[in-house]
Amino acid sequence: MRLHWCALAAICALSALPAVAQTYESTPVPHSTSAAVMHDQAVQREIIERFHLGLHALGARRWDDAIAEFTRVLALHPREPQGSTAAYDLGIAQAQSGANDQAAQSFERAIALDPGFLAAMANLIATDVSRGDLKDARTVADRFVALAPESARALYARGLVALATGDLAVARDDFGKLLRNDPQYAVAHYDLGIVEVRAGRYDEARREFQAALGLAPAYARARFALGTVLLHDGDRAGARSTFDRAASDASDDPSLRGLAIEMRNAIATPQTH
Repeated sequence: MRLHWCALAAICALSALPAVAQTYESTPVPHSTSAAVMHDQAVQREIIERFHLGLHALGARRWDDAIAEFTRVLALHPREPQGSTAAYDLGIAQAQSGANDQAAQSFERAIALDPGFLAAMANLIATDVSRGDLKDARTVADRFVALAPESARALYARGLVALATGDLAVARDDFGKLLRNDPQYAVAHYDLGIVEVRAGRYDEARREFQAALGLAPAYARARFALGTVLLHDGDRAGARSTFDRAASDASDDPSLRGLAIEMRNAIATPQTH
């Protein structure tokens, strides 16, 4: 059992949501001879130019340059939707550079400017999880689902946060709804399996991991999780074989591969009679 729980502890990690930069449609700046209007036009031209520079820097993964450009855009107090878009893109650059606290503030600013900015909510949830603020992550996730109750991203985000905070009922409901809408969603089968493991429902967990593997046979994380269930059930030969396959499939995940090999080697080769 000690071996089983060591393995179980390794499979309950969160996946970050992907970040996507936002753009906006610019409109022509009207001509005028008024000094005030000309100043406003000059400011708007700078905003547009710096937006383009910032987006180019994001595409080139030059996070510091992107941060500088979008910070300057916000200092110019752009109107909507430029303001919320700049705050969002600033948050993306900050998150990518590892400045998660600043990124969270930028995503919050984007949402304050545009309360329906769902992409900002999704990335704020991921950022909150990364910095360990699960309370705020859950608050934002609940709001995300309320605004987009059928959104797969909203349900998945809240399911992950609920799982991390031990709210297994909400996690089970969210992942279950995802699967009712899309039974081919292998990742949701895996996450629902993790929920069932934590609830001690190993038969249900096995079915979910097997469903995930039926859809994605090379899903190493799901295969490793299945190995922990087989080990719990006393099927040491099956667990050893499953960990061996997981190690083979996890060639792009050195940590998981090493753990699978460790678990395989820790199980004594069954004796034949």
